[in-house]
Amino acid sequence: MKRVFETTLAGRPLKVETGQLAQLSSGSALVRYGDTVVLVTATMSAKPREGIDFFPLSVDFEEKLYSVGKIPGGFIKREGKPSEKAVLASRAIDRPLRPLFPKDLRNDVAIVATVMSVEYDNAPEIAAMVGAACALEISHIPFKGPVASVNVGLVDGELIINPTDEQRGKSDLTLTVAGTMEKVVMIEAGAREVPEDIMLEAILKAHGEIKELCKFIKQIGEEIGKPKLAYEEKHVDEEMYNEIKDFAIDKVKFALDTDDKTVRDERLQVVTEEIFEHFGEKYEGLEAEVGECLYQLQKFIVRRWLLDEQKRVDGRGMNEIRPLSAEVGLLPRTHGSGLFSRGQTQVLTVATLGPLGDIQKLDGIDTDESKRYMHHYNFPSYSVGETRPSRGPGRREIGHGALAERSLEPVIPSEEEFPYAIRLVSEVLSSNGSTSQGSVCGSTLALMDAGVPIKAPVAGISVGLITEGDRFMTMLDIQGLEDFFGDMDFKVAGTKKGITSIQVDIKIDGLTPEIIKEALEKTRDARYYILDEIILKCIDSPRENLSPYAPKMYTLTIHPDKIRDVIGSGGKTIQKIIAETGVKIDIEDDGRVFIAAVDDDAAQKAIAMVNGIANDPEIGQEFDATITKIMTFGAFAEFLPGKEGLIHISKLAKERINKVEDVVSVGDKVRVRIAEIDRMGRINLARILD
Repeated sequence: MKRVFETTLAGRPLKVETGQLAQLSSGSALVRYGDTVVLVTATMSAKPREGIDFFPLSVDFEEKLYSVGKIPGGFIKREGKPSEKAVLASRAIDRPLRPLFPKDLRNDVAIVATVMSVEYDNAPEIAAMVGAACALEISHIPFKGPVASVNVGLVDGELIINPTDEQRGKSDLTLTVAGTMEKVVMIEAGAREVPEDIMLEAILKAHGEIKELCKFIKQIGEEIGKPKLAYEEKHVDEEMYNEIKDFAIDKVKFALDTDDKTVRDERLQVVTEEIFEHFGEKYEGLEAEVGECLYQLQKFIVRRWLLDEQKRVDGRGMNEIRPLSAEVGLLPRTHGSGLFSRGQTQVLTVATLGPLGDIQKLDGIDTDESKRYMHHYNFPSYSVGETRPSRGPGRREIGHGALAERSLEPVIPSEEEFPYAIRLVSEVLSSNGSTSQGSVCGSTLALMDAGVPIKAPVAGISVGLITEGDRFMTMLDIQGLEDFFGDMDFKVAGTKKGITSIQVDIKIDGLTPEIIKEALEKTRDARYYILDEIILKCIDSPRENLSPYAPKMYTLTIHPDKIRDVIGSGGKTIQKIIAETGVKIDIEDDGRVFIAAVDDDAAQKAIAMVNGIANDPEIGQEFDATITKIMTFGAFAEFLPGKEGLIHISKLAKERINKVEDVVSVGDKVRVRIAEIDRMGRINLARILD
């Protein structure tokens, strides 16, 4: 039976409809937020997946272009693989949901959010999050909800919940917060150098709205929710764990107690072999369970060290950053490069500058049609000492690239200031924690090395967390093991002026305001240190000159009515200019012409050709021309692409000639001067002779 539940969110109507669509799923909700409509379903496999030690959750945010009245581009007129924004939306829904499932659940769970209609004032990502929470709340799937999510903008100093499309265009903050009634479970932000106190205020304001939304979702669950399914719980065998702990705890402590990941891995391999040899006969056939006990023992040791002794596996203090280094100009033929190292995490970012014609075209459900600044992140298997083959970027790589892009976007100069397309590629060469923030630092170095006039350098750092009841301990600059066994990875990037991005991943049921405040303060102080002591001591400002291998950009403006003349029929004129000069040319609708060339002479030649076409020719101007047609009374010559004039037979040579063919042929290059322009605009040329 169809049920409709209604409330308001940010002053706009929000409806959740259930019982009519997708009834074979465990839970489904059609969410209408204004005219934005998203169908969200939640399903779970009947049996747990065998042979895994993780919770197999999948979240898919499916953009349907019919939702905005578009037909997909390309030859295949249907939606293909998810867009980058769809992948990021899927991750933003996944992160707040995952910690609220039982940690030992091994049944496959799939959340599918299908975007069916989009009103730009009401973000489909928020409707999808509400729908996912409702679908799980009314399903039989074990889940510790409700959970909800809202956006926050900062417009003219005012914090606004779920800003409209117009407000988002003017906002200094794009913040998404998810939470339960009690705590915050996810934070994701892009910002134009927003101070920490305003960011904290925005997060807390969002949580206040989230609490009301959670009450609404909880009411739906109480009225129509199914009983939660009992599942096959997974527990470590206590007797086995205690035996392994008694035998190996000192060995594992020794193995973990080093600042070198390679040494740690080698030591742990020896301990693992000793454990299997010692307990092999007793626990034959239970190798997976023995391995889980060893994992739990490592987790126990690391967490006890941190909570009870304020001891870290590499011997650092709780607020101490690993050794840092920075270098620029490593690659001679690229336009800019920067290498940033933090402990055993090492990222090389390479900057490439291109003409505006190299911008990325977007085909999605939002209003963005192109992207001038692009950031890509690669995480090869060798960076963690593995041999996995490369299969292209996964969701993690796309997410980390987008985070670094969001971190640096506020300091990228405008198109008017710097008329280039900009692509950054971050290559993770070695990974032992927080490679995304290493990418931010390496990218700042690469941009300045490339001579991009960024508004300010950006640095990033992460904070970890260990909790036990009401106790908590945060630690700065977490390495891989602390991320693996800890409860939080709180990443913050920014300038000396303020925050440019936040991304928070947690494994517990949420964060308190005290934890968030402490994390923001620690990352601010660390960010200042990295900027002052590492980045600016390596390169204190963007280089004054671009790489000799980077294209030089020249800009001129023509009357918009002359654009068609410069382009020519079927693009013939502009293609001829490009072929003759070797430059790249982009023309905007307002008459701005961007010419990109490595060679200045080629650029000046192209500029002269464009100006010659766009401006009315004047008597006395001189050009290099090509003979295009021979007549009895003279020869026609093309002196600019698409523009011809007549050289009368009397103007072809110093002496009198009987036949035009005696002095020129089709294809000959000649130097000419405009001698006359008649009332009909016809141009007569005179050959310039030495």
